[in-house]
Amino acid sequence: MQENLNVTGTLIWYYFICHREVWLMARNVVPDQDNSNVDLGRFIQEQSYQREKKEINLGHIKLDVISRGKEGLVIGEVKKTSKSEASARMQLAYYLSELEKLGLKAKGELRFPKEKRREIVELTDELRTKLDLAVRDILRIAYLEKPPGPIKIKYCKNCAYAEFCWS
Repeated sequence: MQENLNVTGTLIWYYFICHREVWLMARNVVPDQDNSNVDLGRFIQEQSYQREKKEINLGHIKLDVISRGKEGLVIGEVKKTSKSEASARMQLAYYLSELEKLGLKAKGELRFPKEKRREIVELTDELRTKLDLAVRDILRIAYLEKPPGPIKIKYCKNCAYAEFCWS
């Protein structure tokens, strides 16, 4: 385990789905790369919004889409479905928060290309508080000696980490 773990948007996303996944990801345990959901997510990311800049790395954050809107900078987070919309919203809020710390004001946009739907996300005080608590708990989980026990949830059947939990 590395000394100074950087919380990433991916860890934020996993945190609101499964704490065991947070522990595995924080320790660089790579999910099954042959998982059809991983492949589908990669394909949707590559094929959607081709006219916009994609996958911009800023330190420990990776932005899916960045564009200039009428009101300024817009950061887009692309997801294959809205099934995990709450965790996607928190991931995008985290990116907006990190950009704000760098002095960049931006609006966020969740994008669900298969559903042809977008949702605007703005950083609020409520989201900032929720993010602060999540970041602290992510660090607590990441530094546990052993992963949290597996808990059967609706996401397990398609999870690329399923073998780590249920084999």
